[in-house]
Amino acid sequence: MALRQLNRSLLYVVLIIFAGLYLMPVYLVVTTSLKSGASINLAQMWDLPTQFSFSSLAASWQKLGPNFLNSVYLTVPATILSALIGAANGYSLSKWKFKGANAVFFLILMGMFIPYQAVLIPVLRVLDTIGLYGTIPGLILVNVVYGIPITTLIFRNYYAAIPDEMIEAAKIDGAGYWGIFRRIILPLSAAGFVVAGIWQFTQIWNNFLFAVAITVPPHQPVTVAVVNIAGSQTIQWNVQMASALMASIPTLVVYIFLGKYFVRGLLAGSVKG
Repeated sequence: MALRQLNRSLLYVVLIIFAGLYLMPVYLVVTTSLKSGASINLAQMWDLPTQFSFSSLAASWQKLGPNFLNSVYLTVPATILSALIGAANGYSLSKWKFKGANAVFFLILMGMFIPYQAVLIPVLRVLDTIGLYGTIPGLILVNVVYGIPITTLIFRNYYAAIPDEMIEAAKIDGAGYWGIFRRIILPLSAAGFVVAGIWQFTQIWNNFLFAVAITVPPHQPVTVAVVNIAGSQTIQWNVQMASALMASIPTLVVYIFLGKYFVRGLLAGSVKG
């Protein structure tokens, strides 16, 4: 019993050390963003602010405000659309298996392993041809398409745990393909949508390559604006840190309030029956 308690205590100590190392950059970002420009130097970078200053946060919002809203306009519809398409795909591939369904599923999953850089030039040419290059709708389209493989995987595995007898009973009652999806499958899909939503929201919000390549000012998301601030000739470290903090807040809030549902959703489809 004493040995087990000692092992548990050592485990906690190791976890606390790793958590502290992981949170050190977060501490540096927060403290630096609350300092005035005159009090920032390498010798005092780890010190707490002697006098809290919110001027850097105000300056950061003045520079990032429009781009922050661009990210909202991008991320919310792209997340919803990719989750809905993934739900429809997962439903058809798990409950309405047709000839070649496994091959189709394999081809969809292949999209997860195609790097952004490999498709960047074709994507830009297609968007330019259809008149969406440089716009938020064009970036939404790209993120929706690129999110279909992972959302399809999430929902296919989740729907596999739903008993087939429910689908058969609905068919006997006269319900069709979309009727079953709308009245039976969707009401049971809350956990799946939480997982797909959190994943897609984080990936789309933090994406930089597509954002910088596809959009042009003033339609660029916040990730591009943060890099533009960091790339200026005179770096205001407090404003730069405040910008990084502000850009990370939405995904941080999502994980704080929905993190436990994310884990539950991941495990919901792991056991059939």
